[in-house]
Amino acid sequence: MSTLTAALYGVLVVYLGGWFIGRWTGNFALLLFLLTLVTFVYWLAERLRFKPAREAAAAALESQDVARRAGLAKMGIDKVDGDVAEAKRKLLAQPWWLDWTAGLFPVILIVFLLRSFLFEPFKIPSGSMVPTLLVGDLILVNKFHYGVRLPVINKKIIANNDPQRGDVMVFRYPVDPRVDYIKRVVGVPGDEVAYLNQRLTINGKEVPVKPLGEFYDEDSLRYVPMFSESLGAVEHRILVDPKRPAFYGGDQKTFPMHENCRYSPEGVVCKVPPGHYFMMGDNRDNSQDSRFWGFVPDENIVGKAFFVWMNFGNLGRIGAFH
Repeated sequence: MSTLTAALYGVLVVYLGGWFIGRWTGNFALLLFLLTLVTFVYWLAERLRFKPAREAAAAALESQDVARRAGLAKMGIDKVDGDVAEAKRKLLAQPWWLDWTAGLFPVILIVFLLRSFLFEPFKIPSGSMVPTLLVGDLILVNKFHYGVRLPVINKKIIANNDPQRGDVMVFRYPVDPRVDYIKRVVGVPGDEVAYLNQRLTINGKEVPVKPLGEFYDEDSLRYVPMFSESLGAVEHRILVDPKRPAFYGGDQKTFPMHENCRYSPEGVVCKVPPGHYFMMGDNRDNSQDSRFWGFVPDENIVGKAFFVWMNFGNLGRIGAFH
């Protein structure tokens, strides 16, 4: 078993190393599920087989020692050298391969349950949600706000709230579901969303904005006009660069239900289909979102982002956001 355990740890190290250097895209949800399953098997074997076997061996050793001492006592020998306490302790000790598998199962199980059904941490990798979220922000995502989903396959088993306009949502990128994206919900099923000449309109009504001065964009190293935008009950900040043209790629759009969208030199107009959502970044001119790759289906939803729990470069970032 020690050889098998060492081989499994070797595979894990290779997988994590390749993921770290970018040789392949990792799936942490699947990895955590497999770790939970494997350590559970070891934990079960420890409880049902290995631990009882060690305890039986220790008990046999102790019985042998008692019988030996009794036999010597009958011969008039009362002082007997040798103490089996140390040998018994060694027999009862967990070998390393059980300590690093069965011993870790409770911790891995707790992490798996918390991450799968309650809260999951994410790191913001790009500036598409500036100024709401900055590069390097470590955020928490509420996994049950939009319903309880089975881990790995992401199938909803218990419904809860539906995504609302203005929610900051993490989802699986429709083009490559192995990658997680974070954007703001702009359009819900049935909405007609128009983004023309850098102004957002939903169902024929222009979304109100108020100027807030300028924001220094560290990606472009220049100041960009900042506005307050109201999507329903949610008021948040956005960046709109008047010097950037409304260009969403010159290629023919082929994403699912692309026929629901009309593109023009002024921008794009889309009718959100049932069971789908239209997402946009708050950094409107520096965000690859639904304007480029289409709608997000309900089955791709991961959860609602709500809290920055750490930013090592700026501790003042810690707190709730919307």
